[in-house]
This record gives sequence, C-alpha cells and structure tokens, in this order.
Amino acid sequence: CVCHYETIVSGNTDTSNIECILSGIMSVKGKKVLHMDRNSYYGAESASITPLEDLYKRFSLPGAPPESMGKGRDWNVDLIPKFLMANGQLVRMLLITQVTRYLDFKVIEGSFVYKKGSIYKVPSTETEALASSLMGLFEKRRFRKFLVFVANFDENDPKTMEGVDPNKTTMRDVFKKFDLGQDVIDFTGHSLALYRTDEYLDLPCMDSLNRIKLYSESLARYGKSPYLYPLYGLGELPQGFARLSAIYGGTYMLNKPIEEIVMEDGKVVGVKSEGEIARCKQLICDPSYLMDRSTKVGQVIRVICIMSHPIKNTSDANSCQIIIPQNQVNRKHDIYVCMISYTHNVAAQGKYVAIVSTTVETDNPEMEVKPAMDLLEPVEQKFVSISDQYAPTDMGAESQIFMSRTYDATTHFETTCDDIKDIYKRMTGTEFDFTEAGWVFVVKLTNCFKMTKCLLWQY
Repeated sequence: CVCHYETIVSGNTDTSNIECILSGIMSVKGKKVLHMDRNSYYGAESASITPLEDLYKRFSLPGAPPESMGKGRDWNVDLIPKFLMANGQLVRMLLITQVTRYLDFKVIEGSFVYKKGSIYKVPSTETEALASSLMGLFEKRRFRKFLVFVANFDENDPKTMEGVDPNKTTMRDVFKKFDLGQDVIDFTGHSLALYRTDEYLDLPCMDSLNRIKLYSESLARYGKSPYLYPLYGLGELPQGFARLSAIYGGTYMLNKPIEEIVMEDGKVVGVKSEGEIARCKQLICDPSYLMDRSTKVGQVIRVICIMSHPIKNTSDANSCQIIIPQNQVNRKHDIYVCMISYTHNVAAQGKYVAIVSTTVETDNPEMEVKPAMDLLEPVEQKFVSISDQYAPTDMGAESQIFMSRTYDATTHFETTCDDIKDIYKRMTGTEFDFTEAGWVFVVKLTNCFKMTKCLLWQY
C-alpha cells in the first residue's frame, strides 16, 4: 500500500506536543498531513496520565495507589508540566488556529520567587513593587522606576530610551543604570524575563525588555498571575490540535510504529510501517527516530509530588509557580516548581500535584532539587524521572527532515514555541505570522465559583 502526503508527522517522546501542534498548523495551511504515533494516545511524554494506577505502573512502583488517593480516574497527571503565558506565543497559536474551542482554562493563582530559603510573590507592577517584602524601601523605589522605564520603552521612540541603545546596551548595564542589587536582578531576570541562566546579562537588552513586558502584559489579563492552565491537564493540548488537523483533512494513526525512514539521494521520500509505505515530501519527527542526526545536550530531572496540602507561604493557593534562581542555590541553572490541584480536574478531591524540574549538573540529581523539595513537605508520594535532552544536527535543508528539540526544564511554553516557530520557518521559508487575518477568537476561562465566562482577545 503506498499513500502520498505532503507532510508526515511522527511523534513518540517528550516532544509530541510540538509535533501535534505542527500537524494542526500545517493542516490549516492546506498541507495533506499524516500523523503517526507509536503510542495508543496523543502527546506521548507530554501526555496527562490517567488513571493514577497507570502512573504507578509507569514508574514501576509496587502495588496499587492507597485508598487515600481517591478514585484513579480522578487523576490526570502531567509528565512534563508547563504553564501558558496569557499573552504568550502558544496562546496566540491556539487563538489563530481556533483550538481554543476544544479547551477550558484556569488562571494560575500565583507566581513566586525563592530568596534565602523563603518564597515571595513576584512583583511585576509599580504597586506590587512598593508593597513587596522582597526588597527594602529604597530598592523598591529604584525597582519601580525600572518597571516604569520598561513599560514605556519603545525602540522606535528615542524619547523613551533614556540613553539606552536596545541593540548595544547590555542588560547588565540597564540594571546598573537603575542601581538594582543582585537579589532584584535575580528575580527580574529569572522570574519576570524567564531566563534559565545569567548569559542574558551580557547580551543586548532588547530581548530582556520584551520578555519583561510580556510577563506584565500577561499578568494584566487576569491579575493573579501571568499563567494559564487547561482543565484536565496538558494532554488536552495535543488532542485539541489533533482535532484541528482532522477537521482540515489530516489523518491520525495511533499504535503505528515506524520501521524505516525511506530516503532517496539524501532526501526523505516516505516512511515504512508494518510493510506499508507512506510517501511524503517532508517529515517532522523527534530525535528518537534519527539519533544519528541529533546530539545530546543535557539532562533534566523531574519529580512529580502528590500532596494533601497547598505549598506553604503561597496564601493557600490551589495553583502556583515557584522559580528558584540559580544564584540563590549556587547553581548554573534555575529550579522550577509548578503546582496544580483538584480544582483543575487533575487530582482527587483535596489533593495537589507539584512538579519540580531542573537541568542536571551533577551525578546526584535528586540532591540538586532538594531546596525545592523542602518547600513541598510533607509529600505523600513522589515519582522521579531523569530524561536526556537532544537537539537536531540536521536542520532539514537537504533531507527535508525537521526534528524538534526535547523539552527543557522550564515550566512555561515560550521556549517550546520558539522551537515550533523555528521548525515552521525551516519547512516553509517564512516566519510564523501571529497577526494573520486579524482574527478575533474566544478563550474560555473557568474558575471554582462562577460559570464559564467568555473573553474576546484580538491580535
């Protein structure tokens, strides 16, 4: 049997969310798409595992979950946790493709930063800066001036720049201009701009200023935090894009292993599965399909923790993110904590799920995340995984094979969307257009006490 497609998408490892998004986008663009997955469910490692018994089996824990965990079907546990920036790239992709029709979201209740063993709410507005206990009185005033500067900064209006050249002045120099101390630099760079390391300090400041603006704009949408999370878990995202692809003529095949990637003259022409060949002009896949065309770039440790209480000092928030900046714990990479709960339909009544993640730096990864684990005690059950990170060495110009990168340790989708845009550009030769057609769509937000309400977002 020989079938012809313009694009074949193969998903298996922790990047399958990326592949699902791309298959949906390519289908909307009019491509004839076939999406094949080795697994029996969408999303692979980016799936939400249900029932809870399956999570125990996946991590080879003996016995069944105790009765105190409630019904197994009440659980939808993300293997790789991520939040969506309310004004960020993935939400805009959801809006442009209308995948929002399949999803309901809740606002994450708080964003926190770690300082000297304690956690504090991240101040990102002038009012919050003045009220924050994270800084002293004089530093609050300097930080407030900095936030006003960032909010007003316009690279096309020299009057707003105050002597800062966005393409030459480093972010280190901008911080120095406002006389901000190291602790303030830490939470600004890592909790507002969401950088993973301090390399950004010696780069031109434009990207950093835009990142801080994005955080503030996302926070302004709903007030509690800049983050959104889909009810029933992140597994809803790949399923939403799968529905989108199907509507536009895409074909999905689960439980379909790929035995061989068929090449002719150095270019992909199809894939072979169970004796059949599906031909294509382009192939999207993760590195597990072509290890000889990818390279290992690191490891990530993730610890899923089940608790019966919210995290301390978060005002009993039912959901939150905590970032532990690298300098606070003498590391090269940040540590991330994200928590959701039964209010998001991902856990049994009264239960909370917190996931700790970071880039591995030593031969004792669990000790590396101890500062985060200490914030969560007591933990009823934990599930530990250590995953290799891979990046493609073949960019696809000749082979027309376009590989994604494996997920990093961050708890937001911005770096993932950068990868999606990069693959899209390599495939099509054009930038992904977030303003396409000036579309207006509806995002559904649900909270515990009110019926679903609709908000119009325009891009």
